[in-house]
Amino acid sequence: MLKNWLNKCFKKWILSFAYSALALLTLSSAQAQQLIPAAPELAAKSWILVDAETGHIIVESNADLPLPPASLVKMMTTYIVSNEIEEGRVKKDDMVLISDNAWEKGGAKTDGSTMFLNPRTRVSVSDLMRGVIIQSGNDASIALAEHISGDEDAFTDSMNQQAALLGMTGTEYFNATGLPYEGMVSTARDLSLLARAIIKEHPEHYSIYSEKYFKYNNINQPNRNRLLWRDSSVDGLKTGHTQAAGYCLVASAKRKDMRLISVVLGATSDKMRASQSQKLLSYGFRYFNTKTIYSVGDVIKENAKVWYGEDEFLNLTISDDVTLTLARGAEKKLEANILVDEQIKAPIVIGQELGRLQVSLDGAILVDTPLVAAAPVEQSGFFARLIDWVLLFITQLLS
Repeated sequence: MLKNWLNKCFKKWILSFAYSALALLTLSSAQAQQLIPAAPELAAKSWILVDAETGHIIVESNADLPLPPASLVKMMTTYIVSNEIEEGRVKKDDMVLISDNAWEKGGAKTDGSTMFLNPRTRVSVSDLMRGVIIQSGNDASIALAEHISGDEDAFTDSMNQQAALLGMTGTEYFNATGLPYEGMVSTARDLSLLARAIIKEHPEHYSIYSEKYFKYNNINQPNRNRLLWRDSSVDGLKTGHTQAAGYCLVASAKRKDMRLISVVLGATSDKMRASQSQKLLSYGFRYFNTKTIYSVGDVIKENAKVWYGEDEFLNLTISDDVTLTLARGAEKKLEANILVDEQIKAPIVIGQELGRLQVSLDGAILVDTPLVAAAPVEQSGFFARLIDWVLLFITQLLS
């Protein structure tokens, strides 16, 4: 009796253990499928989160909604000044005359953001750049616009032309400051494009966006970007606020080798635009990775057959890095498809396209980039080419 009872207890324990193990496995599987939660919902009118390197959009909502950009307009103002400095048409130590117009529209007597410039004085381009970026000075913005283009209207034409070159199709500028103007709009998507250009093209000027204070005329003003104090990985970019625009923030942060750009438009307060931007950045860094899958010079295809050449085989590589922004763990599911030209014939120059590399995820092609010759191949002599011609002819007959 005791033996039978023990056997029954043992069987019950085994079944109970098996059911528990199965439940744990099922739970683990379910958890594995839920590693990437739904994108956060923000208390704002429009937002977007992109990877600065790849341009991959991680999260977006109403990203093409035209909205008043407020002082985010000044990002384009300083971008154009940076272009002028790079082209040698303007120098950082050039002294700019502060016009009565700049003082009247954006100076100390106005209720807007100001650098507190004195009219008919001269200020360096370098100081004015800090006055625009850190202090959001309307007077500094107008002074730079007048210095570069003669007047603000002409400078605004340049702003719109530059926006078109950057693909900012939902943006129209009417001034260099962001002061309210009927019809002046931008979008979260457009502002992310501008932010990427500022970061990638002018890194020496981008560093100004991380400065917390700037003192001019014995007045020390703080950068209005709260995230510079809250998150050490944040190093830019710009705030904006008007009654029509609400509270806006374009922010960027870098952690390890990954840089993200967030744009939040139409938040209800200064505190809210910061917290909502932080929410976006935290989501991106927590659940996504940006990795270089293939690097320039990597051998993608070894020993590709070459006809009529001094060398019988050739390695194929890529001329641009393949960098992708993916949900964490998704890189394990990537598939590479190597397509090589059916007949590769010498002579071949280095870098010549001879095929394609396609990288896909779940059947969707993410990358389609040329495969190129890693080395040149000279044409062989007459008799060697004749032999190759015969061999190629026979191969084609048999195929």
